[in-house]
This record gives sequence, structure tokens and C-alpha cells, in this order.
Amino acid sequence: MPYFAVIIPAAGKGTRFSAGRPAESFRQKKPFVSLAGKAVWLWSAERFARHPDVIQIILVTSPEDTDEVRRAFQDDLARLGVEVVPGGTERFLSVENGLRAVTPRAGYVAIHDAARPCVSDRTIGAVFRAAVESRAAIPAVPIVGTVKKSRPGAARTPFIERTVSREGLWEAQTPQVFELGLYREAVAARAAQSMPTDDAGLLEAIGIPPRLVPGERTNIKITTPQDMALAEFALRYAAGQD
Repeated sequence: MPYFAVIIPAAGKGTRFSAGRPAESFRQKKPFVSLAGKAVWLWSAERFARHPDVIQIILVTSPEDTDEVRRAFQDDLARLGVEVVPGGTERFLSVENGLRAVTPRAGYVAIHDAARPCVSDRTIGAVFRAAVESRAAIPAVPIVGTVKKSRPGAARTPFIERTVSREGLWEAQTPQVFELGLYREAVAARAAQSMPTDDAGLLEAIGIPPRLVPGERTNIKITTPQDMALAEFALRYAAGQD
């Protein structure tokens, strides 16, 4: 198995998490709030750190938070060998900053949301193996609910326009894992006005569809304060399975 570098973007403002208000300190931002006794970002970082083929973990933070994060988590950063680099104004710019710090010893790069603390060893291993076989892979879960599309311009009082077939629809998760040279090629090809919502979209744009790996529904992304309770439940469930 080749070596992997892991980029964990944690530079978002998290306004949805803080009810539309900017966080007063980095400790109020999703990646750094306490979840079951440790910061959200630490849960997944520890999972990656114990994988034998991960040789580098890069935490990307807002430039204004970088020094504080280094001070507040200096023991954890040293224990796990995590590098902290400043991010950009958008998520994909933060990932690009992290990409510049990736060691040339890595053959693959994994990009994982800091707000997904419940990723399992099983998911990490499965996506890593699939990426080696197919050059690019992401975990995803099939959409099982009924999907409705609302009428345009009806954000406040939405009405249904139509029901969308869920056949072949998947909800993307992370870590999204790519052959390093291929991912750099996709980043270089990104149009200046392009703002992809995930990293796999960069590969799709150059005609290389990443492989879908069945993920786990417990690998939730924390978006609102209510999600913290779900994440804590998922962590307790996972602890019972280990």
C-alpha cells in the first residue's frame, strides 16, 4: 500500500453552526468545540494517525486562528504529528493551501471534513484501497428518502415543484482520496470562477469519475448544534463495535 497524506480543512466560519452569527472565538467554531471530551477535529485525526500508511496529517485553519490553534492543541499536534497551515477564504482554497504542504513521499492525498468526527477505520481502509485500485474514490451512501424539488425563488415559503427520482443518487461523504499527481492536475485545471462543493467534483470536471465506496450513515457531518448529540451517539455506538 502506498503512503497517504491527509488534509483536514477546518477554516470555515461555521455560521450555520452558530445560528448565523460569526463565532466570537475559534473555540466556538465546529472543528474546535468539545464533543464527548475532545475537540471535534481530534476524533478523526486520531483515526487517521493510527493507520499504518498515513505519513502526514495537515490541519488547515483560518489564518486568524492558526496561532491560537497551535497553542491550544500543542500537545495533541505533537502527539499525532499534525501540521497546521493557514487556509483561504473558501474551502477549496484552504485545500489548495494544504496541498502545497503535502510531502513528496505521499502517493495519495485524502481530504476529510473536520466536522466529520465519526469516520470509522473500516471506511478509511475501504476508501484507501479503492483509491489505489481506481486512482480516485469517495465514500457515499445511497439516498433512501423521497426527494422533492422546490419551486424556484421560494426559499421562505417553499412549495413542491416535483418529486425527483432517487435512483442512482448518493450522498457524498469524506475522506475523498485521490492519487496525488492526478489531484494536482485537477486542481491546476480548475477554472478561476469554479467553486466546487466537494473535491471529487474537480476530478469529474476533467472527465475522471471517482469510484463510489459504500459508506456508513454514522459518518455524519456536524452542521448545526443539534448534530452534536447525533455525533456523540454515533461515537458511543462505534466504541461498542471496536
